[in-house]
Amino acid sequence: MRGRLDSIDWAILKELQADGSITNVELARRVGLSAPPCLRRVRALESAGIIKAYRAMLDPKGLGFEIVCFAMVQLDVQGKKELQEFEQRINDWSMVRECWTLSGDIDFIMKCVAPNLAAFQGLVSELTSLPNVRNVRTALTLDLIKDEPLVPIEDVPEAAV
Repeated sequence: MRGRLDSIDWAILKELQADGSITNVELARRVGLSAPPCLRRVRALESAGIIKAYRAMLDPKGLGFEIVCFAMVQLDVQGKKELQEFEQRINDWSMVRECWTLSGDIDFIMKCVAPNLAAFQGLVSELTSLPNVRNVRTALTLDLIKDEPLVPIEDVPEAAV
């Protein structure tokens, strides 16, 4: 679909990625459209799966989650069944906020939050006791330096817009 997006579509995506709570009227004003065609474009981007969801960005520490960490997991066996079992278990843990599969030595990297060190230690203990887990390495975060949306729209080549 990327090749079919025009400059107005890209402008809509950039505005929505920066502020998903913007009203359609304000979005239309910013991208140079009237409200009805702007809404039609947004709905088309949603239908195409380009816009997957809208979320509020919350402050973990302000809500009592003092610990943000990354856990890197290596499995003994990476068969389809073993991967599905591990993924299902991870999906059940609310403290695991993101989980990515990786190539190379590490099979999964997870971004986790915990209210305190004891909860973090409990998570690590559960993780290391899972069947088929060979190795777990963790890293506690110290400070957030950059937190941008996943798609760098400002880096889209001019030919695409």
